[in-house]
Amino acid sequence: MPDATASIRDTLPAAHRDPSVTGHDIRALRKARGMTLAELALRLGRSVGWLSQVERGLSVPSITDIRSFAEMFGVSISFFFGHEAASEAEQGVIVRSGRRRALGTSESGLVEELLSPDLGGVFETLRSVFAAGASMEKPVLRETEEAGYLVSGLFEIEIDGTWHSLEPGDSFRFKAKPFRWRNPGAENAVVVWVIAPPVY
Repeated sequence: MPDATASIRDTLPAAHRDPSVTGHDIRALRKARGMTLAELALRLGRSVGWLSQVERGLSVPSITDIRSFAEMFGVSISFFFGHEAASEAEQGVIVRSGRRRALGTSESGLVEELLSPDLGGVFETLRSVFAAGASMEKPVLRETEEAGYLVSGLFEIEIDGTWHSLEPGDSFRFKAKPFRWRNPGAENAVVVWVIAPPVY
């Protein structure tokens, strides 16, 4: 399914995007994935100098570049545009409900929205929506500390080999342990998830 936001944004001139915020997000995503400037530049087929200027907000990436970054980091292209409409006073501080940046797709059974204003802090906060019947097949291990609060629905999480069933109002926390999840319910499960350091 085409990204509707992408088609709208294709018509916007570069001046409508704040290059310093976009660059900051690209740098945070690169660092979260343990990539150097040289590695990312090589994968993108661009120069290190150009990438450095983008990260410092001195150059504005084209729509094609933004698409490449989104594909490289596994985020929606709309992720890079969620901050556009924020007022100067709110930028980096407030995230309005209609302007959250999407980080997943419904095909995966998990759609996440960034609740944090950006990726520059020591942690990130996400609103994670797990589709009914969806599950993560194989455990993943991240060098992070993570916590979550189940807002609605039913949710099960396996942490270090032990499954836990959660109901609305329940919460969890773990650090650097393998985990996977599943939604055994007939409706979406909504979890507010906190990850430190940010992984997106």
